[in-house]
Amino acid sequence: MGSIRVREGGGNLFFDFRYKGKRCREQTLLPDTPANRKKLEMLMDRIEREIKANIFNYAYYFPNSPRAAEFDQNQAIEQPSDTPLFKEFSWQWFEENTVRWKHSYTQTQRIIMEKYLVPHFGDQVVGKISKASILQYRASLAKLTSEDGVKLSHDRINHIMTPLRMILDEASERFGFSTPFRNIKPLKVQASDVEPFSLPEVQKIIDHAPDGFKEYYLIRFFTGMRTSEIDGLKWEYVNIDSRQIMIRETIVDGVITNAKTAGSHRVIEMSLPVMEAFKRLRESAYPNQEFVFVNRMRKPLDHRNVTKRVWYPLLDKLNLKYRTPYQTRHTAATLWLAAGESPEWIARQMGHTTTRMLFTVYSRYVPNLTRHDGSAMERLLAREGFIPSEEEYK
Repeated sequence: MGSIRVREGGGNLFFDFRYKGKRCREQTLLPDTPANRKKLEMLMDRIEREIKANIFNYAYYFPNSPRAAEFDQNQAIEQPSDTPLFKEFSWQWFEENTVRWKHSYTQTQRIIMEKYLVPHFGDQVVGKISKASILQYRASLAKLTSEDGVKLSHDRINHIMTPLRMILDEASERFGFSTPFRNIKPLKVQASDVEPFSLPEVQKIIDHAPDGFKEYYLIRFFTGMRTSEIDGLKWEYVNIDSRQIMIRETIVDGVITNAKTAGSHRVIEMSLPVMEAFKRLRESAYPNQEFVFVNRMRKPLDHRNVTKRVWYPLLDKLNLKYRTPYQTRHTAATLWLAAGESPEWIARQMGHTTTRMLFTVYSRYVPNLTRHDGSAMERLLAREGFIPSEEEYK
């Protein structure tokens, strides 16, 4: 069994293991700390597994070591040729995994397979696909442009590469070769812009929204519901008397499915304006109407149609900066923060498992949320009678 040891005198950690009957010791520049030991022990475990599976490449892990030349591993390990074609194995992998995927995710993966992966890698043997060919393919994606001349974003490219990685990782396990995807990191993605609306802008949008959409946008702005959640909201999950909305299902591409994550399964508390909006909707609803918001055919709303025909024309009419409908959710978060609501409560309302996003993303839009001049403590002491209030000083 290999182990991680510390170098006497120097204090740095090194690998100590046996390969092909010889003892191998490879130095590192990492000092002996619990974090470094854990990191190297995990790597040592992986090396041991690869040695046992006869797929260990000494030069890959220790390229500058004299041992690499000794074991004649300067050349890449020959990948097995008796493996299926990518187009055969990838569709097999796809069919095996659809049972655990949501409908929308399945459709997304199918599009990626049909449009990108299979046309490029389809006739290649999975065991012969190299790291270099993967990187070359990714570089080619970065040069693609749409009909509008827009290049693929880093985020989109990462989404295309993800199933490729999963397919090759699975193939490497089944057919006993080293996955060529090792150490290929995703492209860096800039954080998406968060551009909430101000309260006057919210009021303007609600006032000028077409009939049938005033309540729709009011509820979006003051509940933080996702598009798939509000479009898929059924009356059975709305309790006006208790002022609660239960998020249990969503609609994506016309298909009803469970909420996004376990955290998305939640109960949203209605504010007074939201409750009144639901009352008006209830009074005007069709008999036996299942969904809260429906089109003229009494079917659930299609978010693409609503965005194109209602949302963007409304922003244009009001001379407001173009922003996606998702910004209504960001607006709800910033308004709650500005009102002084508990971060934990806000996180629950939005379906977040922690308050991390609130403090890292939203709070910067509320400059007066936290005072750093000690006045918050003074107000607390004044309320408790420890010191006179500002009015008593005057």
